Amino acid sequence: MIVSYSRREWLRSLGAGFGSLALASLMDEAGLLAAEPTAGVRSDLTPRPGHFPGKAKAVIQLFQNGGPSQMDLFDHKPELSKRNGQPHPEQVETFQLGNKNVLLGTAFKFARHSQCGMELSELIPQLAGIADDLCLVRSMYTENNNHPFAINMMQTGKTFNGRPAIGSWIGYALGSESRDLPGYVVLRDPAGYNTSGKSVWSSGWLPAVYQGTEFSSSGSPVLHLHPTRQQSPEASKRARALLAEMNAEHLQSHPGESELEARIQNFELAARMQLTATETLDLSREPAKVRAMYGLDNPETAGYGTRCLMARRLVEAGVRFVQVFPPLKPSFQPWDNHGDLKNGLRTICGQVDLPSAALIRDLKQRGLLDQVIVMWTGEFGRLPITEGADGRDHNRHAFSTLMAGGGFRGGLTYGATDEFGYKSVEKRVSVPDLHATVLHQLGIDHTKLAFTHNGRPERLTDPEVTGAKVVKEMLT
Repeated sequence: MIVSYSRREWLRSLGAGFGSLALASLMDEAGLLAAEPTAGVRSDLTPRPGHFPGKAKAVIQLFQNGGPSQMDLFDHKPELSKRNGQPHPEQVETFQLGNKNVLLGTAFKFARHSQCGMELSELIPQLAGIADDLCLVRSMYTENNNHPFAINMMQTGKTFNGRPAIGSWIGYALGSESRDLPGYVVLRDPAGYNTSGKSVWSSGWLPAVYQGTEFSSSGSPVLHLHPTRQQSPEASKRARALLAEMNAEHLQSHPGESELEARIQNFELAARMQLTATETLDLSREPAKVRAMYGLDNPETAGYGTRCLMARRLVEAGVRFVQVFPPLKPSFQPWDNHGDLKNGLRTICGQVDLPSAALIRDLKQRGLLDQVIVMWTGEFGRLPITEGADGRDHNRHAFSTLMAGGGFRGGLTYGATDEFGYKSVEKRVSVPDLHATVLHQLGIDHTKLAFTHNGRPERLTDPEVTGAKVVKEMLT
């Protein structure tokens, strides 16, 4: 006698044994057992072509939370140092109290590096050593000088919450090249979250399968990967086979339930990850010289270096978008130097400079840099005036971003700010421009990448409003 069960009843009954995962707990956390599915949208990670052949196939975003100071790192301003202590000729826009509208020159030396002669600060000697592989964009600007809003802008193309992150858009457009790993992976400091937490990698109103998946850089890399209740390999195989049969049957009888299908695909993916993820993320397999190159033998660089090395291994395995977050020290916004600028910058640069450069060097020596875009960026820059005695406030009008690989022109310094570094004035690049350019290198037409939400075709770049364009001068 065959007993008929609903989809959710079947899934509930498999709770403890599904693919050796704690399925019931996962589903409750996701709200799946009570959620009603939505219809009519693509919700899978099957690899698919872009609108045209792209030069790149993956992106690693090294997000520098807090707002790195461009005039102390990337944008040398001799006039600023010459007029240190003098009033700024105009009243600048500030965020915090305590700004004096008095010019503050940099305390750090700049020099020209590599064949291209890119001018960079003494604080980032490792990045300076690969200047010929870097595309330095000095003319970035954004729309808000408050961290959460500016982070939203950099990650989603708008300043408000609830929109899909760029990694989610890329997964929606191209799927994933790995069957056994997520398309979008997030690597944060295992001690906690930077500003805005998990919302930074949300899929918004795109199907849940496209949201970022957190991997840990300490202990077991994947949450729920190792079950508390053990099963034999044969039992696990039978459970997965039963699940696959149920999924196929459900697709026939309930077409269009894409929300539910996206969640189920995530759980099936988790089951497959039991076989592959541990091996992919086992850094002990790396030669000692590679581990040393990333700084894994130095407590100052080991944490960030681990995440950068994991990012390389993940894109090698076919992950489409990897997002690496900075250390939580000296603060959860480690580049937010409102005070003690000199020591704060030395600390955070000492943690991220070597691993960032190592990632680019490693990709290049493996022949992967042409296929992988590395994006090193914060959410905004800093002001040329002093906050208190020795700090800099937020600046939305100018900041610098480093791009490498994936067809970005190495050795290029693009755009310029005014004589003090306050505003971008030449070849200005908006955040939507940067997004459009990254998508273009992946073979995606940013004007055609759309998802209908509330009756409106939504886009990452919203070109009709933002005027977003591909900055072809930055590309080979």
